[in-house]
Amino acid sequence: MPSSLKQYFTLITLFISTLGCLSQQSRFSLIPKKDTVNVYQEMLNDNSDDLMENHPAEDIYNNIWTSDHLNPYKIPIDSLPDSVRINCSNFFVPVHGTITSEFGPRRYRFHYGVDLRLKIGDSVQSAFSGKVRIIDYEARGYGNYIVIRHNNGLETVYGHLSAVLVQLNQNIKAGQLIAFGGNTGHSTGPHLHFETRYIGNAINPAHIIDFSTGHVRERSYLITKKQTFYYQHEVKVSLLAKYYKVRKHDTLLRIAARNGTNVRSLCKLNGIKPKTHIKPGIRLRVR
Repeated sequence: MPSSLKQYFTLITLFISTLGCLSQQSRFSLIPKKDTVNVYQEMLNDNSDDLMENHPAEDIYNNIWTSDHLNPYKIPIDSLPDSVRINCSNFFVPVHGTITSEFGPRRYRFHYGVDLRLKIGDSVQSAFSGKVRIIDYEARGYGNYIVIRHNNGLETVYGHLSAVLVQLNQNIKAGQLIAFGGNTGHSTGPHLHFETRYIGNAINPAHIIDFSTGHVRERSYLITKKQTFYYQHEVKVSLLAKYYKVRKHDTLLRIAARNGTNVRSLCKLNGIKPKTHIKPGIRLRVR
């Protein structure tokens, strides 16, 4: 075969091979490709990725997010801003129940929330939108309880629950069913212990919410050091308080002498009279 003919067939072969490659490439080009922009968007929206995850009011809470403690922030009242406004417009009352125990000092401790009447199994709703920070059990305290950090900067606590219906780090909407009411932990009967806190510091929920109507008192609540945290003096007094457990054959005079006080002071501190019969086992405040 002449060399020119061989060259001709060689060129034809190369041409056919090239067409095959181009045809294969064109077939691959017809396969839809994933948009890289959408890929990154999916990564940003992936709640399972802790590195990408955002938490409510991170700037206020200095990026602290932990389920280990109710108040991991340890921010004293004096370090808070003089005033802060909290948006309370998107609110749902946790339970439609009357207050059975107010916010304030109790005999041996301070009560940092309000107790709301309910029956075991009643629905408990989230007061505002946010994210579940704590789900835990405390035998000598809250029982089964939930702490939710809200988008408006508040945190709410729901205690003595019979069942928890949400998960840790779950995003929650205002009014969403989160638990059933109960009588767990240190509780004398079925009720919801409900707290409102700002950077760990308790606020009287009744100042924000009118529980008789189930609505907030103002759509924008103003936190101030003097008015919101008025109770700090009472807390200091309760922390300094000293109690004495009455023994058999004790009298008020004997108890007063043992504790460096007098009968008049004992009666005033405990709301009793000098002739009141005191039973062994009860606790009297002596300071």
